[in-house]
Amino acid sequence: MNTSVVSPGRAGLILLLTGQMLPLIDTSITNVALDSITQSLHTSPTQLELIVALYGVAFAVCLALGSKLGDNLGRRRLFMWGVAAFGVASLLCGMAGTVEQLLAARVLQGAGAALIVPQILATLHVTLKGTAHAKAISLFGGIGGIAFIVGQMGGGWLVSADIAGLGWRNAFFINVPICLVVLALSRYYVPETRRETPSRIDWLGTALLAAILCCLLFPMALGAELHWPWFLQLALIAVIPLGLWMRTSALQKQQRGEHPLLPPRLLKLTSIRFGMLIALLFFSAWSGFMFCMALTMQSGLGMAPWQSGNSFIALGVAYFVSAWYAPKLIARHSMGRILLTGLTIQIAGLLLLMATFWRFGQANTALTLAPATILIGYGQALIVNSFYRIGMRDISSCDAGAGSAILSTLQQATVGLGPAVLGTLFLMLERHNGGHYPQAMIGFLGIEVLMMLALGGVALWLRHQLNAGPLPAAS
Repeated sequence: MNTSVVSPGRAGLILLLTGQMLPLIDTSITNVALDSITQSLHTSPTQLELIVALYGVAFAVCLALGSKLGDNLGRRRLFMWGVAAFGVASLLCGMAGTVEQLLAARVLQGAGAALIVPQILATLHVTLKGTAHAKAISLFGGIGGIAFIVGQMGGGWLVSADIAGLGWRNAFFINVPICLVVLALSRYYVPETRRETPSRIDWLGTALLAAILCCLLFPMALGAELHWPWFLQLALIAVIPLGLWMRTSALQKQQRGEHPLLPPRLLKLTSIRFGMLIALLFFSAWSGFMFCMALTMQSGLGMAPWQSGNSFIALGVAYFVSAWYAPKLIARHSMGRILLTGLTIQIAGLLLLMATFWRFGQANTALTLAPATILIGYGQALIVNSFYRIGMRDISSCDAGAGSAILSTLQQATVGLGPAVLGTLFLMLERHNGGHYPQAMIGFLGIEVLMMLALGGVALWLRHQLNAGPLPAAS
């Protein structure tokens, strides 16, 4: 339980959502700045994958730990610590003189983001009820559309404007004043909540999770380029015993009445398990799509950063509109229907984008891409709303921190692995097509369509459970 149930109010809600926007904006800005970073630091395609992926993996590894610290020490306190760390890391990213320095700063930035995000969802879950809770969760899911627009437009403009000759570095420096404003106001407007009974931190579980994600990330990102040496193959194989060790340790802690990093009793919920599938198929596809589209726009079509950013404005606007009206749809229709509708619209958009690349090729512009990206953005918002609502529907207030940590960890782990896994696949397609990026994107989008069809098939299989009340626990 929590010691406080004070509502955050409008000002507190704005501050929390602004904190949530920071890591989301950063992801968009980084994609827009990829080509500029390549020219400045002479990075390889694999290093670009790592610039995006290491941030996501550090984010995922530290999420559950950040949630636990928030439960024990106070969620507002950890929120502010995370904002401070994110601001410092952004400053270091902008000052990086080598790829290695940038990668190290991105890891710190991901860790700071991991302290921010779980505090937001948990605070909203325990301080708001009824209509206010539904609206806040919809905003939490839909704020990505605003962040996407700001990141694409603002990032593209900052990089292209080359203010003070800093180029892509301004895309990171801009985070610093935002962090300072959030820090200055959060103490007064964001309520403090925590568990009444502090729980011990599962340091072993945190270390094992980090090892598992690293054993997935580095082989997927570096394997093709290094021709799969034995140590990368061994790292992939190590995922299995590490996963079994983590599960055994968690079960033992749970039997002793302790609180493991990822509680097995929550992982037995069908809602959580289905959330894992959504994360695996949808969020990895989403992050991989954004990374590959950024490469195609800038390296393949020769667009300037601001042109690349503007090419996704239609997607961001459609995402925001969809998320804004999602509560009304949720009030009228079942979650299963909303999820399937989102997947149908998303697949239609991907197919239309394939046809667009086939028709216009390297002559594509923001205008030719708009019809397809509008459909993709609208469908994405419905899927994201379904992910959070289905995942949190069976979680009690006392498990709000652990539940939000599981969902956010799943999301960010797959967001981090998406560019590494799917980005490598895209680069293989690009080389196979003789460096012709539009042709490579057509093949890549076909793979994403298959992933969405697989998710839709499982959603249809579970449709009656999704449309009913609380989802039953899996056996």
